[in-house]
Amino acid sequence: MMERLQKLISQAGICSRRKAEELIAAGRVTVNGTAVTELGSKADSQRDHIKVDGKRLQFPDEKIYLLLNKPKGYLCTLSDPQGRPTVTDLLKGVSQRVFPVGRLDYSSEGLLLLTNDGDFANVIASAGDHCPKTYLAKVKGVPAPDALKRLTSGISVDGKRLAPCKISTIKDVDNPWLSITLIEGKNNQIRKMFDRIGHSVVKLKRIQIGFLRDPRLKPGDFRRLAPEEVKRFKTLRPGK
Repeated sequence: MMERLQKLISQAGICSRRKAEELIAAGRVTVNGTAVTELGSKADSQRDHIKVDGKRLQFPDEKIYLLLNKPKGYLCTLSDPQGRPTVTDLLKGVSQRVFPVGRLDYSSEGLLLLTNDGDFANVIASAGDHCPKTYLAKVKGVPAPDALKRLTSGISVDGKRLAPCKISTIKDVDNPWLSITLIEGKNNQIRKMFDRIGHSVVKLKRIQIGFLRDPRLKPGDFRRLAPEEVKRFKTLRPGK
C-alpha cells in the first residue's frame, strides 16, 4: 500500500513524522536508490527499498511505549555529534530502537515518552487540547499579575503567535514556582515566554503528559506504559 514517506519513516521507529519531513527535505531519504525531497512523496513498504542515510528501513514487529523521567544533562535525540549523553543512554535493557516524543531541552527534566510507533507519537506531539502538557517552573523574581495574564492569553515569540496557556502559582516566594499547562510545544517555549517578561526560568520540569502522571518514577528511571494507558492515548484525537 502506498503511504507518505514521513509516515513510513516514523512507523519504522526512526523518528517522529515532523523530524522525518526534515530528513526528506535534506535529501537524506532514498526510494529505490533515488533521493526524494518532496514531502508529498509516497512509497510501498512491502515493495520499495526505502533508506535513510543509506540504511534500509526495518519495520518493528513489536510496538514499544516507554515513560522516562528525564534528568537534567541529557539530550532528547538519538545521537549527538559532540558526544553528550542522550535519553536513550538511560534505557538499559531495551534492545528495540525507540525515539523521544517531543522534546525537553538539555537543562530541563521530567516526563518523556519514547516509542517506535509513529502514529502514536504523532497523536501525542500534535498541538491541541487533546493532550496538554503540564510543567513546574521556578522563575527569577515575582512576575506581575498582568504579565502572567499576557502570557496566558498567548504572546508572539520569534514572530509566531503562541496558543493560550494556563499559569498558576504553586509556591509564592521571591523566586516562585509556577504550574504551566501548554497545548502546543514550540522550541524552548516556556523559557522564551518568561524571558519576554523579564523573569527567566531557573528550573523546569514536566510533570504531566495528557492524563499521565507518575510522581513515583525517579529521575533516570523508566517504565513501560500499561496496555490501558496506551489504549487511552490512542483514543485521543488531535484538534479535540
